[in-house]
Amino acid sequence: MKIKILDSFSIKLTDQVEFIALDKPYATRKFKKDVLNSLKELEVLPYKHRKSIYFEDENIRDLIFKGYTIVYRIKPREEIIEVFGFIKFKQFL
Repeated sequence: MKIKILDSFSIKLTDQVEFIALDKPYATRKFKKDVLNSLKELEVLPYKHRKSIYFEDENIRDLIFKGYTIVYRIKPREEIIEVFGFIKFKQFL
């Protein structure tokens, strides 16, 4: 499967990286690299992560990464994984 990162995810990830850079500039590169590496693992096991708590669809999944939820949609016919959501847990408290 091929991973397609949508603009909605890219914008939120960039915002979070910029926020982290305010406090720990040296950690931003590692954080972004780790997020992208965790997405690459989806190519092999796209259904590894839980069914999304935000959607009633078996093909929409939540990848939990260091307190963040990365939401992605699996399109099996097209063999594409669309990454579209990036949510910080504390946003909902």
